[in-house]
Amino acid sequence: MTQTHPRSDQTYDLAIIGAGPVGTTLAILAAQRGFSVALVDARDPDVAPRPDTRTFAIVRGSWRLLGAAGVTDALCGSTEPLNGLEAVDGGTHWFGAPGVLFGNEDLPDDPDGQPLGQMVPAAALQAALDGTCADMDQIHWIRGKLFRDMETDNSGAILTLSDETQISARLVAACDGMKSAVRESVGIMTEGHDYNQSVFAANVKLGRPHEGIARQLFTPEGPFATLPMPDNRANLAWYMKRGAAETIAALPVEDINAELNARFADFAGPMEIDGPYSAYPLVMQLATRMVGPRTALVGDAAHRINPLAGQGLNLGFKDVGALIDVMCDARDVGLDPGSDVSLERYEKWRRFDATAAAMFMDGIDKAFTNDSAVLKPLRGLALSLAQKITPLRQALARQASADQAHLPSLMR
Repeated sequence: MTQTHPRSDQTYDLAIIGAGPVGTTLAILAAQRGFSVALVDARDPDVAPRPDTRTFAIVRGSWRLLGAAGVTDALCGSTEPLNGLEAVDGGTHWFGAPGVLFGNEDLPDDPDGQPLGQMVPAAALQAALDGTCADMDQIHWIRGKLFRDMETDNSGAILTLSDETQISARLVAACDGMKSAVRESVGIMTEGHDYNQSVFAANVKLGRPHEGIARQLFTPEGPFATLPMPDNRANLAWYMKRGAAETIAALPVEDINAELNARFADFAGPMEIDGPYSAYPLVMQLATRMVGPRTALVGDAAHRINPLAGQGLNLGFKDVGALIDVMCDARDVGLDPGSDVSLERYEKWRRFDATAAAMFMDGIDKAFTNDSAVLKPLRGLALSLAQKITPLRQALARQASADQAHLPSLMR
């Protein structure tokens, strides 16, 4: 159950700063495995959460991780099976727009019959995680408090919160997002760049069946994507030059519907805005290290990548799975989970994968967001080969769905 103040005489195995989907999932999984956990949540429990229109593409491996956390049953009725991913080059071509579609048939059979993934509303996912967290006595859930600072030594870390409360922990997980205060406190720098693009995001009603297929059209201005939702709705992501998305978001809904359908009805069918809409800037940011003294960076605190293929949250869940494996393995051989040896293993496991994913998405964005006479035939050839060569298509499907043998144990 939740408590108001931490017990000053306890040193927790793990202190987690940030209680979004990544931080809360980590708290649940660590507590289930016998670790004592303090979860610091900046959200005020007495204030209703802001509307969140995001929908996450939770791929097969990440869905297994959520299943291990015990939250998938609570999501029944709010998710939509993700049966396939389609990418189409919308630039001008002599012989039609090349594309690739891979789906459930390109993946190994799942014992539970799971598809490539599940489309999950952000609000529903957070509510399911919060409900599970609230029922766990092993989690000390500190709500409405902010991380202020911490000191570390060879035995652990002492964290100071916004109300001057102090917490002792052997390991600190920074799950506090792109502007991580924990990352800053241990002196880890970041690198990256601004894409000078923004994304217009909304939910829409579709005029034709989506069949569980996430579809993405690459245009010279940027991608346009529809992600399937229940009741033949879709979560829409429309990439534009910086300022254009913000301008669209300021229009009356009737004008937005008219612009959407004039531009993309041939691709996605008739669309109608269904609920709130917004625009946000697009940036890439990578931490120069994923660990510091007694500290592991997890999720957006470590890597914020181009959301082209919906891999951002899934990378965060890979971090969670890897950190859980590292902590359990360290305990099994009598090591401190927060020691330099344990943290070095976590960083080696996760840093290359996160950096590779960021660079790959960055390369895709640069290759497709143009109408270059040089690049068009090359990317058309790449898409055609990916469609026609079955082993290549299957490899892409396994990578996209996080269904691979080298992944953390809870994702396999």
